[in-house]
Amino acid sequence: MTATLARHPALEQLIEGVREAVGVRADWPATAGLVADRLRRCLPTPAILTPEQRLGDPDRARGHVLHIEPDSSFSVLAVVWRPGQGTRIHDHTTWCVFGGLQGVEHEIVYDEDLNPIGENDNHPGDVSGFAPPGDIHKVVNRTSVNAITLHIYGTDVSRIGSSVRRYYN
Repeated sequence: MTATLARHPALEQLIEGVREAVGVRADWPATAGLVADRLRRCLPTPAILTPEQRLGDPDRARGHVLHIEPDSSFSVLAVVWRPGQGTRIHDHTTWCVFGGLQGVEHEIVYDEDLNPIGENDNHPGDVSGFAPPGDIHKVVNRTSVNAITLHIYGTDVSRIGSSVRRYYN
């Protein structure tokens, strides 16, 4: 993951909104809902990334750390998914909210026994959030163009290394 040097004004507005939502100090599901509401109102465009960052990485989805809150209460990342790139089935250490900025991210949701229970195509402007338990999923870019998603996690991902709690086979 890489950090950007200069921040886009739309990102600053989003960070302030997330800070207010997290400051309510609600439980994880409620916090995910509050942060998702803020993201819907302040969803930036791919312009928050440099043209070079928007290219992605040919070997794997590429995450760009855009903000780590000083008290470690949340992190904001942009992920660039080239065609065919995706994740393994996984769950998370904390609540997560994500929004589509470009392209389409395909998500498959699983129950605790790893049975598929739903699928979603997340388009630009779509926002979703969840909190453990009930957050087992995988995502993939099934299209022929890069997809870019914005992710907000309820932790300092630079400190713990990832938002993923565990991967499933």
